[in-house]
Amino acid sequence: MTKIISIANQKGGVGKTTTSINLSSSLAAAEKKTLLIDIDPQSNSSSGLSVQNHSPSVYDVLIGKEEIKNAIIKTYMPFLDVLPANINLVGAEIEMVEIPNRENMLKKALETIDGTYDYIFIDCPPSLGLLTLNSLTASDSVLIPVQCEYFALEGLGQLLNTINIVKKYFNKNLTIEGVVLTMFDTRLRLSHQVAEEVQKYFGGKVFETIINRNVRISEAPSYGKPVILYDAISAGAKNYMALATEFLERNKQSNEQENN
Repeated sequence: MTKIISIANQKGGVGKTTTSINLSSSLAAAEKKTLLIDIDPQSNSSSGLSVQNHSPSVYDVLIGKEEIKNAIIKTYMPFLDVLPANINLVGAEIEMVEIPNRENMLKKALETIDGTYDYIFIDCPPSLGLLTLNSLTASDSVLIPVQCEYFALEGLGQLLNTINIVKKYFNKNLTIEGVVLTMFDTRLRLSHQVAEEVQKYFGGKVFETIINRNVRISEAPSYGKPVILYDAISAGAKNYMALATEFLERNKQSNEQENN
């Protein structure tokens, strides 16, 4: 069965898209069949994998104009596919207002490809509108990137509140997959303080792997590549491969607990 994970934080610039691209790529490198869905109108996950202005896109799927299997495209990585976004997605929320059960459009589409992939990641927009609601309603869990900077915890309460509302009304099985600390600078006391605060708040939900600030991670998207293809021996590539390993280990453990 396919596991669907939304990568969400309504605060922008926290490493959400970077984590979406690099975690999905790292799992694909580990030969896990992975689909990355770009549901952010900025379409940075698409361009970060060298997909530009592709049509059909996730927009056509959400408004019921196209079947999802016809909009998914293969990337240059054998185990990684992408459902791209383009500029049309900007108007999707307005167009979807008239659609009955509009919060379920993505979920219905994903049901048609259940079992095709091991993991599906959804790169959510930095807002809590209808696109994010569709993502959370369709997902098994939410992965929350938190940057190690001053305003890191601002808005997290709002995101957790949204997750609880979605659980109550749309998707009772939604869980928090975990929290990933990003943009960590070992030289700054602030980074260590933020990490401590997040640990206090989320406890065991925080991944042990921390994504450090790394220039290679920042450069890779301009070449349309994940960092593991751009510079496989960089600290950034090693961080994301370690995160993928920890992610798989956690999922293996939770599957074993469910089966016992």
